[in-house]
Amino acid sequence: MPDKPPFMNLMRELVRCYQAFESYSLLDIRATGLTPPQFDVIATLGNTAGMTFRELGEKTLITKGTLTGIVDRLTAKGLVRREDHPGDARCFKVVLTPAGEAEFRRVFQPHVHYLEDAFRRLPRERQIALTEGLESLRQAFELSKRATSSPKEAP
Repeated sequence: MPDKPPFMNLMRELVRCYQAFESYSLLDIRATGLTPPQFDVIATLGNTAGMTFRELGEKTLITKGTLTGIVDRLTAKGLVRREDHPGDARCFKVVLTPAGEAEFRRVFQPHVHYLEDAFRRLPRERQIALTEGLESLRQAFELSKRATSSPKEAP
């Protein structure tokens, strides 16, 4: 039986790495009393002047239908509010309330420190090398996507 191409092992390890990261991260997020999507929205809105639903969806990768429900629940908790968008009357901005800002401060930095504990298990040089490798992999996908989505020339 021939050896698997290297990309198969890389792909498998990338998925396993993401699953391990997500599992580790979720342990801490659940302890905050927020759901993972609620945490994601609060963390994304923190230190910003707010975002439209579209921007928030792009940054969190939460679908619009799901995002509406999450924002509704965070609004009911008094953590976010909807504001009219100054440049487009058809859409709203989602903004952290003062209570939402306090929640961001309560949960975000401690979560970063929690994640940092795991990353410290790798030497700094290894972290830099892995970052460079992942950047190269992301760029390869972006180039492939552009090549695939560009119009094909007629024969």
